[in-house]
Amino acid sequence: MGRGKIEIKRIENSSNRQVTFAKRRAGLLKKAREIGVLCDAEVGVVIFSSAGKLYDFWTPKTTLPRILEKYQTNSGKILWDEKHKSISAEIDRVKKENDNMQIELRHMKGEDVNSLQPKELIAIEGALQNGQTNLRDKMMDHWKMHRRNVWGLFYFFCHCTLFYFCTPWSFLNKDMFCKF
Repeated sequence: MGRGKIEIKRIENSSNRQVTFAKRRAGLLKKAREIGVLCDAEVGVVIFSSAGKLYDFWTPKTTLPRILEKYQTNSGKILWDEKHKSISAEIDRVKKENDNMQIELRHMKGEDVNSLQPKELIAIEGALQNGQTNLRDKMMDHWKMHRRNVWGLFYFFCHCTLFYFCTPWSFLNKDMFCKF
């Protein structure tokens, strides 16, 4: 028994439409895999459902950017303008800079230093000594501020006490003057 031909038009029943979409999507992706294997072709398929869900397939030896680049080259259509190219170049530059900073951080932690030249080790040593000096200076500033605050409180308490005991109002409650 053969298959009957159907009229190609939108399926009105939503559940039937969803079942047909799932079956045809699976068939299309299967055919894409088969043509990629049988013919050694570079195949990429992107499908969005009516709900916006993405389904895609790429042959193992290709990627989406590679297929789009080939499409742009062969069709003459411009998919990416100069703005996108410059943003892509900036992203690549920032990624490279991030990788270099990660390596430098590992070196500062003392990791992966066996491959470094003596000149590089001396530079790292200088940077660490500089950082240690800055850290000590900052700690000293905090210690001086803390000491000033402690002496200020001590001075304040001494004056409160002297004020209380050395005034003719010493008969008053000391809590009226120093509420600490």
